[in-house]
Amino acid sequence: MAARQSVEHAAIGPRSHPKPEKTRLKRSGVDSAAVRETRVAAEAHDVWTSGICGAVGRTPMIRLRHLSEATGCEILGKAEFLNPGGSVKDRAALGMIVDAERSGRLVAGGTIVEGTAGNTGIGLALLGLARGYKARIVVPETVSIEKITLLRALGVDVRTVPQVPYSNPGNYQHVARKLAEEEPGAWWANQFDNTANREAHFRTTGPEIWEQTQGRLSAFVAAIGSGGTIAGVGRYLKERDRSVRVVCADPHGAAMWSWIKHGHTRFTEGDSVAEGIGQNRVTRNLADAPIDDAVRVGDRVAVEMLYHLLRREGLSVGLSAAINVCAAVKVARESGRGGTVVTVLCDGGARYASTLFNPDWLARHDLSPRAPGLEFMEQL
Repeated sequence: MAARQSVEHAAIGPRSHPKPEKTRLKRSGVDSAAVRETRVAAEAHDVWTSGICGAVGRTPMIRLRHLSEATGCEILGKAEFLNPGGSVKDRAALGMIVDAERSGRLVAGGTIVEGTAGNTGIGLALLGLARGYKARIVVPETVSIEKITLLRALGVDVRTVPQVPYSNPGNYQHVARKLAEEEPGAWWANQFDNTANREAHFRTTGPEIWEQTQGRLSAFVAAIGSGGTIAGVGRYLKERDRSVRVVCADPHGAAMWSWIKHGHTRFTEGDSVAEGIGQNRVTRNLADAPIDDAVRVGDRVAVEMLYHLLRREGLSVGLSAAINVCAAVKVARESGRGGTVVTVLCDGGARYASTLFNPDWLARHDLSPRAPGLEFMEQL
């Protein structure tokens, strides 16, 4: 019992930093029960964590030097690719698992079922293994082979289905729900409409960002997949300081820019090769999210940013991270010098070796990067 309690504390609280960091958290005035538990967990785990679940969160904040110097603002990337499962989705995965355990919906020896573009499935499978669960994951056939290979290496039953709209019964989310309904002892994570997703970010990611910036930030920028990250972090930051702007980075082909700017989801012009972001419906996680503005980012400029981050900042990340950084640069330039803009580096580039980092694939999609410097920023 004691071991499980320790893991559950880790599930809602980031892993520890040295004492000066904990002192800043205490002085920030955070008074929620969740963050008090975070502090207890941090003090208990100065040397070790209770298994891999205790290693989720407390990711570093990385200053993007060249972009910061070019804009006159501090542009900071939250290095979520350093989570144990390799992406920001580990936070939602752990939060949803713990919530399902506490409610009795996920029982010992049960099966976790989810429809995902890959990263949430990897997080659920990896953390589920550590807690004694099996996993069955449904992915669109457009997901990178690297993600599918990793899922299968984790012993996951992976089902690939055609990429069809949410309105189609064959959509991967509906297929996952049906599989869970048909299997005794199965639990459907339902990341898009399970608000334990956004609560995980409210309890961990938001406080971490506030602590790491010492409360001095002007904007938070994030793309929308399930909506958990922007909703949870946005709510936390707004509760601390209403003046912090929360901005959605939206790829072409998605409807969130339309929803945020015009109150409807009818405008979805264009397309994107980005995986895991680009939502066309308002999920339960998003329903009351405090989002101030939205920025549309095309794939061509995002790929230029992807290679800038790799070759100038030494960061190998995926396209969703590059889209986030593009939007952060636009927000920084529009807000004027002296601000601090935080965004999310969602996952690592190794998951896209066969696509985004394959010259032949880039050429076939007319996405080969060409800019020698930062001139591509003029396209934002």
